[in-house]
This record gives sequence, structure tokens and C-alpha cells, in this order.
Amino acid sequence: MRFMVIVKATKESEAGVMPSEELLTAMGQYNEELVNAGVLLAGEGLHPSAKGKRVVFKGKDRTVVDGPFAETKELIAGFWLFKVNSLEECIEWVKRCPNPMPTESEIEIRQVFEAEDFGEELTPELREQEQRVFEKAKQQ
Repeated sequence: MRFMVIVKATKESEAGVMPSEELLTAMGQYNEELVNAGVLLAGEGLHPSAKGKRVVFKGKDRTVVDGPFAETKELIAGFWLFKVNSLEECIEWVKRCPNPMPTESEIEIRQVFEAEDFGEELTPELREQEQRVFEKAKQQ
């Protein structure tokens, strides 16, 4: 099972406050544990939403909205992608994480859809296309 582990933004992360050397060291050690256990598939921190854009879809129209975005509690400061056997295992790994922010923070866990979750709607042709596209992406 794969899970997106989402580090929620805070006022500090949205203000561009960078983590301390101590926190970077602790996160580096945590990431190393994840890799050694075969759990970590990917993970990155994100720039503040002031440097971001949103594309709003309305029918065929597309509108670009500049950051920053107002609701800090709804924003993402970073993420990991974990591969584990269960939600409970994912929770245990997240509980071992150093606090990713200098103040109170929150991490959200969301399961990633797998091909079998889509049922018959994901035809053999669509499965083949998906595999081909993602194999090509891995090579880049």
C-alpha cells in the first residue's frame, strides 16, 4: 500500500522560515531510517504558496491565480510517499517523525489509489497505457 504523508503548512513555513540545522539533521536521520526500512519512495519540501500558482478549471476555461493562498491550514509544506503494509504501519512511521516545524504542526496521511481500485472502468488498454507512461517517466 502506498500513502501520501502530507506535512501541513504553518504561518512560519508560509513566511519562508527555513528549518534549523538541528531539524535538518533530525529529518535527515529520519529519512535515512525510512530508506533503510524500504518505506520511502519519495519526499520533498515545498516553497511557500507565495511562489505558487493555482489553475482554476471551469468547463473549458482555465484561470491562473497567483499565491499566496489564504488558508494556511489547507496548504502543504512538504510530503513523503511511503510504501507500507497497512495504514497502521504508516501511522507508526509518522509518529516517529521529528516535528517538521518549529511550532505545533500537523501531518495528514492519505492512501494512494492503486490500479485495482478503479475496477472495470480501467480497461486492459488503459492499464497498459498507464504502465507505459509511468515506465517512461521513471526513465527521465
